[in-house]
This record gives sequence, C-alpha cells and structure tokens, in this order.
Amino acid sequence: MIPRYSRPEMSSIWTEQAKYEQWLEVEIAVCAARAKTGEIPAEAVDRIKKDADFNIDDIAKYQAITHHDMTAFLQSVAENIGDDARYVHYGLTTSDVWDTATGLQLRDACTILLEDLTKLNSALESLARKHKDTLCVGRTHGVHAEPTTFGLKIAVWVDEMRRNKIRLEQATQTIATGAISGTVGTHASISPDIEDMVCKELGLSVEPVSTQIVQRDRHAEFLTTVAIIGGSLEKFATEIRGLQKTEVREVEEPFAEGQTGSSSMPHKRNPEKCERITGIARILRGYASTGLENIALWHERDISHSSTERVILPDACLLLDYALDMFTDIVSRLQVYPERMLQNMEATHGLVFSQRVLLELVEAGLSRDDAYGIVQRNAMECWGTGQSFLKLLSEDENVTAHLDEAQLRSLFDYNYFLNNFSVTFERLSL
Repeated sequence: MIPRYSRPEMSSIWTEQAKYEQWLEVEIAVCAARAKTGEIPAEAVDRIKKDADFNIDDIAKYQAITHHDMTAFLQSVAENIGDDARYVHYGLTTSDVWDTATGLQLRDACTILLEDLTKLNSALESLARKHKDTLCVGRTHGVHAEPTTFGLKIAVWVDEMRRNKIRLEQATQTIATGAISGTVGTHASISPDIEDMVCKELGLSVEPVSTQIVQRDRHAEFLTTVAIIGGSLEKFATEIRGLQKTEVREVEEPFAEGQTGSSSMPHKRNPEKCERITGIARILRGYASTGLENIALWHERDISHSSTERVILPDACLLLDYALDMFTDIVSRLQVYPERMLQNMEATHGLVFSQRVLLELVEAGLSRDDAYGIVQRNAMECWGTGQSFLKLLSEDENVTAHLDEAQLRSLFDYNYFLNNFSVTFERLSL
C-alpha cells in the first residue's frame, strides 16, 4: 500500500523483514517441538535459536536464481547456522511455514483493527449522546419524511459498529490458524503432535484437517468482514457527504486552518475525507471478491491464490486501519449545525406533521382512505404554493369538522417525536 494510506504500526507487520521474521519464528518453533519429542538434539535447537538469522539482500539475490521465496530464505538462514541447518524445515513444505506465519501476521493486524474499532465506537457514542435531542429532519428517498434527531442517526452507527466488532473478533479467531502437516496434509513427514505443540507455542489454533494449506474460506471470511466494515464506513461517510451539500449544510467534516478545498475556487470546503473513505470501501469490496475466488483451488492446492494474497491481505489491513483512524478523527471533530437542521426541517412549512394529522383524523372517526385523501390534497397545495400546512388544514372544512384549532395546533409539536425514541438509547446503554 502507498505510504499515503498506511500507518506505521500496521505497516510494520507487513514489511518483508517482518514476514521473514515470522517465517523464522515458525521454523524455530518446529525445531523446538521436535527437540521435545527427541527427534533432534536439544543443543542443536539452542544453537539454532542463537544463530538463526537471514539477510534480505541475500534472499533477493538467491530468489533471482531459484524463483522461490522459501528456498531463497532457507539458503540465507543456512548460511548463519551452518551444519544445524539440516534440522530446519525438515519434513515441512512451504505452506506449513507461510500459512502459519500469515496467521500470525493477520492475528497481530486484527489486534490493531479491533483497537481502531473500539476508538471509533467511543467517538460515535460520545457524538450520539451529545446530540440525542438535536432535532433534524429524517429523509426517505432523499425527501423530507418526519423529524428525528441527529443523535439517533449516530446511534444507528454505534450499533452497526458494535456488530462489526463482533464480526471481526470472530474472523480473528478463524484466521489465527496454523498448519504443520506436510506436503498434502497427511502428517506423513511431520507428526500431528509437532503441529499441536507449534501452534500452541505460537498462540494459534490448529487447522483440524488441512491439505497442503490452511483452507482459504478462512481468509475469505476475514476479507469479507473487512469489506463489510468498509461498507459501514462508506454508509456513514455518504450520509455526511449528503448533509454537507451546500443547500443542506447540516454538518461538515473537519476543515483545518490553511486547508484548501480546490486549486481554483478558494471558497470550497469539500467532504474529501469522506469521499476518500468511499473510494477505499470500493477497493476493500474488490479484495473480498478476490478472497472468495481463492477458496476453490486445484486438488490439495495450487498457488493461484498466492499472487493475490501478497497484495490483498496486507493492503486490506492497511486500508481499513487507515480508514478507521481517519473516520474516528472525522467523528471526533465533526461540525454539527443544529440551527441549520431546524431551518431545513421548517422548509416544507409543516409537512413533516402530515402523518400526525392523518392519524388524528382517523382517531376522530374518518376512514383511513378518506383521511389520507384530505391530508394529501392539502399537502400537495402546500408543496405547490409554499403556504403553511397548518393554515391550509385549518381552512379546510373536511378537517375542521373533526378537529378544532387547538387540536390541530397541538399536532404541530416537535417534542412529540422525542417522546419514545429514548428507549433506543437505553437499549444501547447510551
């Protein structure tokens, strides 16, 4: 991933240096387990632990000849440990090391992502509580519907991100898996006891039944979870973008002093961070699609998944980490304009109370169809003329025959919409 969209802690997990360090950790763990079973001398393991190392430049040089990462890596390691190199990688195949090490990398990456989710939800919860009673218009199909509150909008996000955290916790358990089972997963050249000991030492689950690889439905679950979280961020970012439009302008993403929105128009304050999140979410969905394609491999394995995973696994982690951090900052410094929200809500001259009038007329004895027709006729006139909806209703004999002026006026009360929704906040412990 390009540096622009990478944060240092996550990046450190996915460097070439870090990858080979994890490979070496797996190789040493296998040697240590084999020493416990008496397959190799304990003193040889001590020497291996002391001397085992590799050189990135040498690996690249050897790989130019072998065209194989693992054999190049092992050649570099062997140069550091001498005769004891015969114990390293004994009975293993590349995927034993690669997949198990990748499980370590993904587990560590998920630890960071879970911390990111916790920070974001903390910011969302704070914003929801702050604006619990901040009235704004609810829109369906982009058209004014009925009043809601900005805090209730954000409470929806809180609950969704809590679900996403549960999804990622589950995906972390699924992906933090190792396999030390040999060429086609039969343990013919390496005992299942070794596999159990190695995975326990590394803090991974054991793939109960493997071929030559950890099965790729696990990686697909992780990548689809990442894509779902990205989709949630896109949903939230899209709402902010919609509310930041000039003719709406109910919220704005943070805009720093000295920041520029356009190279040509100095007045521009664009929702560029939210737009960036939208673009990132599209990439993450593409990675999930590739992860799903990787599930089906030929027989016990092929490497059609390998080239894609070199890109999609690190980049998915890096992009989601970046997007979560950026959106946390957006939420923490979001500019909210309650006065503008009220102005917008009143722009339709009371039409947001149409359902209340409809229900009250039905309560007064009219059929629903008749009541709907009366309210809709007045609503259409309000749309067309810009007159007060309350005034039109109070001048309609079909309405006043059932509701007096005091009853009508009582229906045009924003506080009515604040009576019951607080149960949502109680359910969320907000």
